[in-house]
Order: sequence, then C-alpha cells, then structure tokens
Amino acid sequence: MIMDDLLKDIVIEGMPDDSHEFLPLLREEPGRPVEPNPFPDTLPILPLRNTVLFPGVIIPINIGREKSLRLVKDAYKQGSLIGVVAQRDTRTENPAQEDLYSTGTLASVLKLLEMPDKTTTAILQGKRRFFLDDILYDEPYHVGKITPKLEERAPADDEEYDAITESLKEITLKIINFSGNMPDSIGMMAIKNIESMFFLINFISSSTDIDYRGKQELLEIDHLKERAIKLLELLNRQVSILALKQDIQQKVKVDIDKQQREFFLHQQMKTIQNELGGNPMDEDMRELEESARKKKWGKQVNDIFQKELAKLGRQNPSAPDYAVQFNYLKELIDLPWKHYSKDNLDLERAARILDEDHYGLEKVKERVLEYLAVLKLKGNMKSPILCLYGPPGVGKTSLGKSVARALNREFARVSLGGLHDESEIRGHRRTYIGAMPGRIIQNIKKAGTSNPVFILDEIDKVKQDFHGDPQSALLEVLDPEQNATFHDNYLDVDYDLSRVMFIATANDLSTIAAPLRDRMEMIEMSGYLLEEKREIAKRHLIPKQLENHGLNEGQVTFDDEILAHVIDKYTRESGVRGLDKVLAKIARRVAKRVALDPAYSVAMTVEVAREFLGTPPFSREEYRGNDHPGVVTGLAWTAAGGEILYVESSISKGKGALTMTGNLGDVMKESATLALEYLKARAGELGISARSIEEHDIHVHVPAGAVPKDGPSAGVTMVTSLASSLSGRVVKQSLAMTGEITLRGKVLPVGGIREKILAAKRAGIREIILCEENREDVDEIKPAYVEGIRFHFVTTIREVLAIALP
Repeated sequence: MIMDDLLKDIVIEGMPDDSHEFLPLLREEPGRPVEPNPFPDTLPILPLRNTVLFPGVIIPINIGREKSLRLVKDAYKQGSLIGVVAQRDTRTENPAQEDLYSTGTLASVLKLLEMPDKTTTAILQGKRRFFLDDILYDEPYHVGKITPKLEERAPADDEEYDAITESLKEITLKIINFSGNMPDSIGMMAIKNIESMFFLINFISSSTDIDYRGKQELLEIDHLKERAIKLLELLNRQVSILALKQDIQQKVKVDIDKQQREFFLHQQMKTIQNELGGNPMDEDMRELEESARKKKWGKQVNDIFQKELAKLGRQNPSAPDYAVQFNYLKELIDLPWKHYSKDNLDLERAARILDEDHYGLEKVKERVLEYLAVLKLKGNMKSPILCLYGPPGVGKTSLGKSVARALNREFARVSLGGLHDESEIRGHRRTYIGAMPGRIIQNIKKAGTSNPVFILDEIDKVKQDFHGDPQSALLEVLDPEQNATFHDNYLDVDYDLSRVMFIATANDLSTIAAPLRDRMEMIEMSGYLLEEKREIAKRHLIPKQLENHGLNEGQVTFDDEILAHVIDKYTRESGVRGLDKVLAKIARRVAKRVALDPAYSVAMTVEVAREFLGTPPFSREEYRGNDHPGVVTGLAWTAAGGEILYVESSISKGKGALTMTGNLGDVMKESATLALEYLKARAGELGISARSIEEHDIHVHVPAGAVPKDGPSAGVTMVTSLASSLSGRVVKQSLAMTGEITLRGKVLPVGGIREKILAAKRAGIREIILCEENREDVDEIKPAYVEGIRFHFVTTIREVLAIALP
C-alpha cells in the first residue's frame, strides 16, 4: 500500500484511470532519441548490491551502510539527483571505482521510509543511463564524474520491432504464470498496455528474476534492438528453467533429455549456491586437492587418489554414491602415509622409563632395549612382533604404553577379545553400505604416524565362525616379510606396516593357531612373587589409590610386614589387579574416617586390616615338620604363585595294593606308580625288603582334597615318601623338593622354579632338592630372594634319597 500511495499519479499509457494497481513506470514521448537534458556532470554515487536500477523504474532500496544513508538523506532533503551503480562483488563493504560497474542510472529519491525494524528504505526513480568516468572522492560518501548516455527509441511502423515487442510480452506473461511473483491481473494489464519498447524492456528487466549480472549487461547495451534480443535470450533460458522446475514439483513426465534436465538443475543449484556463498561440492574438491598436495605418499597412491577424485567431480552431490566416494578419499587423506615419529634412541632413558612404570619384567625390558640398540646402530630395522603371554593382571597391556613412551612413539591399541569377523581386521569392500577400514588401519589413522607401538590385546580370544577366520587375517599383519604391503579391502591399496611395533598379549597360547604363533616372538610374563607385589604396591598402587581417594601419605601408612600380610591373606592371583582392589577398599575406609575427622590417620596393622577387610579369605600351607615316616614336603606351582605341598604315605597289612587320594590328576597318579615300581625294582639296593612291599598295602594322600592337583613335578616327592614309609626312616627336617622322575631313576627338570623357591622360603624351608638342569633357573633369581636357602642339585633318585633319608 505504501507503493500504491507513492505511485498513484504515475500511470502507463492506455491504462484506465480507475485502476486500483499502479506500476513503477514513467511516461515519456516516444518516437525519437531523447536528447540529454542539462544534467550535472558531478553527482553523489550510491553503490547497490544485487540490484540494478533501470530508467523509468521505481524501486525500494533498503539502506544499510552509513555512507549510503547519509547520501540519500542529503539528496532527499535537497531534492537533487544521484547516480546509482551496481557493485561487481556483493561482499565488498567499501567499494572503490574498480569495484563498481561503469554504467549506472541517474535517479531521484522520491521517499524515505523508516521501517518498523528501525531500518531505512529509500524509494528511487530511474531517470537516464550514464557512464561513470571517475570517482573524485569517497567521504562523506562517493562522488563521481559522469557522462549521460543517449537513449535510442524504436522507429514507428517497424515490423521487426513490433515482432520483438510481441515476443517480449508473450514470454514475460509465461514467466508471470510460472513464477507467481506478481498477481496475474496486474501482470496482464501492465504488459499488454505498454507500447514503448524502451519502457517495456526496462520494466521486464527490472521485474523478472534475472541475475543482477545479466541485468547489468542489459543496462550497458546502447542499441535498443540488441538489448531486446539479449533480453529475449535471458527470458527464454528463464522460461526453460521455470518450466523444468514446475515439472519437477508437479512430478509430471516431460519430453526432455535427461542430460539437459540435469544441466538446468545444476545451473539452478549453482546459482543458488553462489548466492549463498559458494558451492559445497567445489569446496570439498578444493579441500581434498590442497590436502593431497601436502601428502608424502608414493606415485601409486597418488594416481589412485587423483583417479578417484576425478570420479567424485563427475558425481551428483545429492546421489548416495557421492558421500561414499567422498568418505573414501577422506580416509586416504587422513592416513599418515610415510609419516614417522622420530625414535628416542637413548637407552639409559628408555631403561629408566621402563623401570619407573613397571617393577620386574626384566626379559621384556631387555628385549625392548635390544631392539633400540640395533636400531641405534643400524639406523633402520623392521620392528619385532612380540607376544607377551601370562596370567591376567601382570601388566601386559600397560607395558605397551611404557614401551611407546620409552621409544617416543604414539600408542595404539585394539582389543581382539571375541572378534569373529575377518572384515574387522581387513576392512569391508566399498560395495557394501556402511563399509569402513579394518581396525588396524583405523587405529593407524588415530595414532597419526606409521610407526606407533600397536597393542593387539587378547589375541588368544579371537573366534572363528562363518564370517571368516580373523587369525588367518592377522598372519599378514604379523609377518615382517608381508606387512610392508598390507592390503585393506576398503582402501584397496597397499599400506606399509613394517615400521609398526606390534605387541600381542595372550593368557593361553593353546588357543592361538600354530602359524600365527610361529610369526611372533614369545615372551613369558609369569606371575609376580610376593616380594615383587610388595614393591609394586609401594611404588605404584598405594600412591595411585591415595590420589584417587583424596588422601595424603600421612593419613594411612603400610610397612613391609603388613603389605605381605595383605597380599598373602587377602589375594590369590598372579598379577596385582586384585591387590589394587583391596588397597582401594582400604583407602575408601580411611577416606570415610578422614571425612568425619580431618585429624584421623592410621598405621596399618593386622588388626586394622581385619577391621577394614574382614576375615582373611586365604591361607598358605605352613611348614610343620616331618615327624613321621612317609611325610615329605613338595613344591607346587599355581597361577597365583608357588605353594608347599605335603605328600603323606602309610603302609598296612595287605597284598601290595596302591591307593591314592587327594583329588590327584592322571599325571600325578602315574608319578606315584612310577615311584613304587622303581622302589620294587631296587629294593635291595635301597635297604627295603621286597617281601615287605608285597605284604603291605600302600596309601598315598596329598592334603587339601578339594583342590585338584596334577603334574609330574611331584615325582621325587612321591618316591621319597614311599621310601620313607617302607624303610621307617624320617625325612630330613626343613627340606623340600621338586622334580620329575623316570623308571630308570633319572630326575628331570620342571618349571615354575622361581615361584616354588619363594614359596619354600616363606614357609621356612632351609634346603631344597632340584634337578641339576634347573640350576640356571636358580641363577636368574635375585640373590636377596634365595638368601639362607641351601640347594642340592641332583640327577638321580638315589641322590635324592641319600639327601632326604640320611
């Protein structure tokens, strides 16, 4: 209604005076060129964004810039003319002359309106085209030197001009019907009643949705017929786009070539995207190209990337395959091709870090230092494939982090527990929806380097089913001769894993396939000794729990004796996970008391431990002496460490039958049978009556009958117990033994020597009989742990009996 009130005196030739709608056109005498009126040659210049003003047209302009607002207010107040020129780049805030088009339109400011949102709108009326010669100055607003342009008029009774005029009217009416931007009654009335081609061109150019660059091109054309033909060309293109748009919206099939249809759609999308600040697809392509230039990958990878990038450029961004292709290229870009972190080859620093983080584990630390030493001397070396195996809680996984810190490498970890799909290792082929690289490549990308320390956790718990065999897929990963060309199905290009230091962890080697075991260097991580657990608690676990529970060192203290008591009586494990939980429970109890009484502190004792933790759930077998014939102290290995084990035997009148009790396994029963047969065969040499053996039944018992027992290491204990019972001699005091026997009377080596010796020392044993071949195992134990124990190294049963039965 504002425009109606403003334009109520401006009508089109031939339009009825009682029309209720008015259009922004001026009436001038047609028929001859318009001579330039005496316009000033210097005028204020108003830059416009996305808008072109044509002579004879009245348009509203929203004023945003301070300079522009000052200009229109001065012009409106003084009633003077201004020059209106379109900007080349709409983002330019303070345009210079090179930022403005050279052809503009003289205009007058008809009205200034203060809008409800506190902005100012100026109503401008176009007068005459001009050429901008120069910008003289730009403060307080632009002022330029101009030259008015002559306006050509259409000759009378020219059939060609008449045909062009009718074509313009016809095609404009089509656009009005398609777009619906203008009411049909207004459009029909306005177009049909304009007789002057000059005003018809200006009206159509201003009213239709032609891009401002196209409108500017029309404004710059001096020859009227050329301007009309150019306008027809632009309108025809717009009609085609609008027709296609209407067809799509109405979902009506039209007889139009698919490629041409996509072309028009792309053109429309590009126009919209350009208006919104750019095409996202072009931005994606530029981003990928820039990232690719910075990569140090090989020629093969680069060729594949460029080929796939070109394929992406040919795809429709709205198609599902576009996202798949883009994600694939992004994966290639994100991988650290030939990017390696620099190893810190300071062996002393590495040894210090490993010792800080873990107590014991000497074999593993030594192997890492050996690798560092070779790397330091050779300069380049394929990383070893290590497998740390042992019971839970001994620090296999955490050791990997320490190795990464010692080498100054990134750390990556993948848990293989329960993995049953080969694609989790090798990745999925891109033909599948939701395809992605395997876990190896994903974690390499996450690490950001191609030589991290990579933990393959719980490799023994990989499963096999109809999805494939993941262990077979790991063969390529863990083979130093193959992993330089590891092939991930998603990438479909080889990736070099030869510089990755793989460390696998396992609890049970029997579930790992033999070919996979063959590719790894096995390092056993046996359970910790009580003494080692005590040191780990003092160095790591207690400080960690104090920090986690907001306590300081003075509020709860532990001495070596109470730590040993807590470990021995409240935990039964190879590692320290259970000990950590017990210490956490103590810390919680102390924290509760400190919260109630800030001055509270406690020194841990057996009584306090019982108060905090309750009755000890575990107890160890203590040495109680050998006061009767047939009682012998043996040594056993368990997952929780070493134990002393009593073997008892007795004889009674009978027919030489052998009875065994105590929940014994088959191997242990065989050891008892071997021992008896050996004694029968050599009874005379050993001072035992063969008749006595035949006339007596023998009963062998191993206490703690609820606990299953098995293994060959009780062989020497069995034969000594039987010999003691049959001969009536008592076994030497404070003596323990372990070893396998043969029917010929040989003593063979057994395992778990370290744990067994420490258990014997804790129980008060002072002498131990071992196989001669176990001497090396004793030498590896720290002297402090074996101090006060005398060792007897033997090779035959006769030597054992000579020591045990003096």
